[in-house]
Amino acid sequence: MAEVRAEPGRARKTQLKFEIGARTLMTVDRTLVRVPLSLAEARAARLPVLPPLDRTAHGYVTTSLPEGLVGPLVKASNGMLPFVRQRYTRYYLDLTLGFETWFGGLSSNARQSLRRKAKKVAEASGGALDIRSFSAPSQMEAFHDAARRISLRTYQERLLGSGLPDNPDFVRSMHASAAAGRVRAWLLYIGGEPAAYLYCPVVGDTVIYAYVGHDPAFNELSPGAVLQLHAVRDLFDEGPFATFDFTEGEGQHKRQFATGGVSCVDLLLLRPSFANRLTMAALGGFDASVAQVKRLVHSAGLGNLAKRLRRG
Repeated sequence: MAEVRAEPGRARKTQLKFEIGARTLMTVDRTLVRVPLSLAEARAARLPVLPPLDRTAHGYVTTSLPEGLVGPLVKASNGMLPFVRQRYTRYYLDLTLGFETWFGGLSSNARQSLRRKAKKVAEASGGALDIRSFSAPSQMEAFHDAARRISLRTYQERLLGSGLPDNPDFVRSMHASAAAGRVRAWLLYIGGEPAAYLYCPVVGDTVIYAYVGHDPAFNELSPGAVLQLHAVRDLFDEGPFATFDFTEGEGQHKRQFATGGVSCVDLLLLRPSFANRLTMAALGGFDASVAQVKRLVHSAGLGNLAKRLRRG
């Protein structure tokens, strides 16, 4: 088991959320050092080295930690309080396979469904798909303007605050990354209207699934799946990439498109203070209650209705 070398971490204010689906009911602020694992580190099961904490920090939040490393990292933390915030599979797609090999590996139902969705979107656009790709610095402003219009309508922006950023630092970074050849982005138009976007930074030979969204007015046409399929085809055709990293979190489309995954957790490690013990007890009780309600809702066959209510 190899170790991930960690630079001295900077503690930042972090909101620990009490949330149901996409809705946050309340938050507790803690000052934490974030210790993220890359996909390569997660796949290699590399144990992160926790950087020293300054006296103002409450602890760490480690993301994409392989489940098998929870025990060793808790032991290495020297008495910190552990709390698993979420479990998920970090999915990825092997871009060295070739498009036909990958697509042929999907189930026949998945292939037929994707073809039907693409056909419906094409019909709504006059008979052909209108998907535009962006990678050059001169193209980024046009992409950002259209994608922001979509993002403002998404539940990711309204409820999670995780839409495509509009701050000057992000815009500068986007242009700089494009100038270095480290951005791939796409827009899907339906009937001349921007309907879905996908923005992917490139790190080495890995393409990162960073920002995605679609206009809910087009929900019935599944524009996100259609755009994702086109983007994957483009990346296979382009050639130099090895991996598409779907990053943290679950999702039906991630499971469908992925060729592999790593079972991961996001792990909190907090100083053993009374306030932190109380926070962890509250989070644990709340999460357990939400999980129980979810089980009851799904057993009653009301999952889709609950999903719509959570997203407004």
